[in-house]
Formats: sequence, structure tokens, C-alpha cells
Amino acid sequence: MRHRKSGRKFGRNSSHRKAMFRNMVTSLLEHGGIRTTVAKAKELRRFVEPTITQSVRVQSIVAKAESDRTPQERARLVHAMRLAGRYVHDRQVLRRLFYDIGPVMKDRPGGYTRIVKLGRRVGDGAPMARIELVDEPEREAHAEG
Repeated sequence: MRHRKSGRKFGRNSSHRKAMFRNMVTSLLEHGGIRTTVAKAKELRRFVEPTITQSVRVQSIVAKAESDRTPQERARLVHAMRLAGRYVHDRQVLRRLFYDIGPVMKDRPGGYTRIVKLGRRVGDGAPMARIELVDEPEREAHAEG
């Protein structure tokens, strides 16, 4: 029986699974949305939502000028960035999380992602979905493309 055993295995060992979800979290935050299977999208929420919450919790500190932050506030911000950095393996994306995505999501009480089902994949018939950020901040890349 699988009582009290949360999380899907996806036929991968633990290190492969962790690496896959770290890459997916980074890609989701970088691009604002990714296309994947429904099962992976549902499981990905477990990693993305707490990561975004880390940035939301320190938005009062991020809003201040760097010179106005107390040593305790700087330490709290660094700690939050390091915790989020467990899943976000790109410094630019981590910065985007705290300075672009966080301010947009700060008034939201959770539920930062949306899963839209797309139908079945042609090759193997796997149910596909798009997982995306609910309030996507405006980006220059979208305006150009």
C-alpha cells in the first residue's frame, strides 16, 4: 500500500527526478509557462508554489533601497534567495523571481500557477498540459516577439 507516500516517481531515480523538477522550475520562471504532461505539471506545482512564496515573503525588503536595509533585513533576503536557489539554477531567473515576479504576486494568497490541459501528445497519447504563472509580469521579450 502507498499510504502516506506523496509524490509521483515517473520511473526515475530520486536524483534524476530532483534534477528534472529543478530544471522545470527554472524554465517555468524564466519563460512564464512550459508545456509538459499533466502528471508532471501537477507535481511541479509542489515545487514552484513554495519557491514563489519565498520571494513574496520578502517583498517589503526588496521594495526598499539597498542602502536603507538593516543587516537583519539583508540576511533575511539572502536566506530567502538561497532557499529559492535550491530550485532555481540560474542567477538571472532568481533575480527575476525576486524583483519581477514577486512584486506582481505579493497581494495574491497563493495559487500562483495555472494548468491548462492541451489534449493528447501525438507520439504516445500522453495527456499534455501547459503550466503557467497566473499573473505573468510584462516582459520586453514578449513585446519584441
